[in-house]
Amino acid sequence: MAQRTLTFVTGNAKKLEEVRAILGSNFPLELISHKLDLPELQGEMNEVSLKKCQEAARRLNKPVLVEDTCLCFNALKGLPGPYIKWFLEKLEPEGLTKLLAGWEDKSAQAVCTFAYCAANNEDCNVILFQGITHGKIVEPRGTRDFGWDCVFQPDGYNQTYAELPKSEKNKISHRYRALEKCKEYFVRHFADDTNVIQK
Repeated sequence: MAQRTLTFVTGNAKKLEEVRAILGSNFPLELISHKLDLPELQGEMNEVSLKKCQEAARRLNKPVLVEDTCLCFNALKGLPGPYIKWFLEKLEPEGLTKLLAGWEDKSAQAVCTFAYCAANNEDCNVILFQGITHGKIVEPRGTRDFGWDCVFQPDGYNQTYAELPKSEKNKISHRYRALEKCKEYFVRHFADDTNVIQK
């Protein structure tokens, strides 16, 4: 039997490591990564995830899994949302905190969407797996090696994502919640030898 693999579109080694850790050893497919510069699309988060996934499947000509992460400030009606990457790049963590300086409401949602496409054409059916963790935006605390983790403090904790041990963060994060749904789907559909994703 051919080795069953699934291509996760990312060039971020830390993200790949975290995803593999969350999926665990009983995930029925081998997760491999492929760096791909996809167009930065505009739109609502689900629409962005869907289009990115279709484009990745078309370019790689194989089944793919892509991820899109949003950080939504409730006071700003969901912004930065899917544009958080650019906000962080231009403003850095301190700037993200300052965006809410004039607002009492510091609450936010960390949203992760994984999109899976089994075909490589524009009409392919994309399946979305979404996870949400509620929290608030705080002054930067902890390491800065993983995006905006240092400014997001999940509800029920006194530590930011960046301050939490990786093992603890991986039990509550938006990525964890999305991957739990993703894992459930793949275990259900690829746990036996009749459904095979080949290299």
